[in-house]
Amino acid sequence: MDIIYLLIPIAIILVSVAIWAFFWSVKQGQFDDLESPAHRILFDDDDDLIPEDAKPEQDADKKP
Repeated sequence: MDIIYLLIPIAIILVSVAIWAFFWSVKQGQFDDLESPAHRILFDDDDDLIPEDAKPEQDADKKP
């Protein structure tokens, strides 16, 4: 039963550290945009990986 006097303060300290870390990360902008990093990989620039003979032909007035 004496261990409860040790476990309750440790639990309170851990919870307060977790709450502080959450509010710090919100303040730093960690949760501002959750969608863009997941979609950014789909629009990765792979032009240098495509062989020259497999690339589509570009019009003269368009830049590659």
